[in-house]
Amino acid sequence: MQTSRKSAQPSKPEKSDQVQSLVRALTLVNRLAAADEGITLTEVAQQVGLSPSTAHRLLTTLEQERYVHFDAERRLWSVGVQAFVAGSAFLKTRSLVGTARPHMRALMEESEETVNLAVEDQAEAIYLSQVECRQMMRAFARPGGRVPLHCSGVGKALLSAMPDGDLAKILHRQGLSRVTVKTINTTPALRGDLAQARARGYAIDDEEHAVGMRCVAAVVFNEGAEPVAAVSLSGPMARIPDERIPLLGDLVRRRADAITVQLGGVLPNWRTQAAR
Repeated sequence: MQTSRKSAQPSKPEKSDQVQSLVRALTLVNRLAAADEGITLTEVAQQVGLSPSTAHRLLTTLEQERYVHFDAERRLWSVGVQAFVAGSAFLKTRSLVGTARPHMRALMEESEETVNLAVEDQAEAIYLSQVECRQMMRAFARPGGRVPLHCSGVGKALLSAMPDGDLAKILHRQGLSRVTVKTINTTPALRGDLAQARARGYAIDDEEHAVGMRCVAAVVFNEGAEPVAAVSLSGPMARIPDERIPLLGDLVRRRADAITVQLGGVLPNWRTQAAR
């Protein structure tokens, strides 16, 4: 009986060693991913708290599976092609609409207003999906429908997150045509409105695209902290008075952030500050 117990005991530390090696290997890959120009064995070992011999053993194993690459001439380690292949598999399986739909439904329930998802395409916003509210009077945007960027909630949200150069190109290309009497049709006024949208974390369409309708929208970001889509909720002014806008803005911003996180996106610093 004593012999049997002794022979069974080594299995636990052996399993623990395997897990520890896996964690260390993944830590090395993550560290290499952060080193754009590659990194020496000594440097990466120091950064992850391993001895050079242990780090080298793990890196050599990872190199055999092509998760890391060693440049013999420069003596530098970097991420390998297999890491890209694994990452690409995630990109293939993720779906913007599929990921966003549960959050859109939840946002509709929270706000009791219609929720839309849109992306920028050829300097316009194109709707990809909609979750209609249960109200008798509601906004309607058919998937595939297009709206100008400068006067729609989704469009202004996307514009507010664009680099200044991209924004200038779009405004020059499309102009600022007036759709309603409230449409912002001068560049200084629009830039001021977009700056406010960045500061609070959501954009507002105040009857700028359709008379009697208001829209509140926030941006969804990709892994490069770039605007990839916008989520909005819209309804008649009677249900979206001035005093309700901050609450709805907070709801839509939080849902847009949740979609960003689930897609593997990154919130830019200004967006994080707006959430505080």
